[in-house]
Amino acid sequence: MGFGDLKSASGLKVLNDFLADRSYIEGYVPSQADVAVFEAISSPPSGDMCHALRWYNHIKSYQSEKSSLPGVKKALGQYGPAGVADDTKSPAAAASKDDDDDIDLFGSDEEDEESEKLKEERLAMYAAKKAKKPALIAKSSILLDVKPWDDETDMAKLEECVRSIQMDGLLWGQSKLVPVGYGIKKLQINCVVEDDKVGTDMLEEKIVEFEDYVQSMDVAAFNKI
Repeated sequence: MGFGDLKSASGLKVLNDFLADRSYIEGYVPSQADVAVFEAISSPPSGDMCHALRWYNHIKSYQSEKSSLPGVKKALGQYGPAGVADDTKSPAAAASKDDDDDIDLFGSDEEDEESEKLKEERLAMYAAKKAKKPALIAKSSILLDVKPWDDETDMAKLEECVRSIQMDGLLWGQSKLVPVGYGIKKLQINCVVEDDKVGTDMLEEKIVEFEDYVQSMDVAAFNKI
């Protein structure tokens, strides 16, 4: 078994054919078998060897966790198609022939530092973007029933008093007069409030202060927006 000389075009051709119907050297997940073969290659496969190049780029993405991949690294001659011998020169032999061939295929410490710096910059950009996004403000729509003392109460003045209440986070809406019996009508008025700023108890306290016109106030409907 083997791939021939993986530092040559012929060896990479054997690897490319071997990976035509496989995702990995052994099994269905990245393993030490992939690391062993990857480390034996001196440069990325050319574009015409699409299967080998796809595998090479994929395994390269595991550079920071290669030691944690499953399996036990074996000799290159124990991987690959049957009937092909392993002729790949060891790193020591390759170095003695040409020091320039000694390439760290998993990247240098400088590359790791660059990757970490880029990651930190992206995280900082994401945090800044998230901080600029306005926080969601919880709001509620409240329908109030404001009851007068009797049928002689000036309802227009009563509504004017209610609407005169101004608070941060309070917005008055539509209103109408609703008969309650014996000629008496109540004011039904809608408002939208910011939950953190305005509550129903606060509204009731303000409205019943107009005691010349208001007998009581009730919450007819309360809905979160």
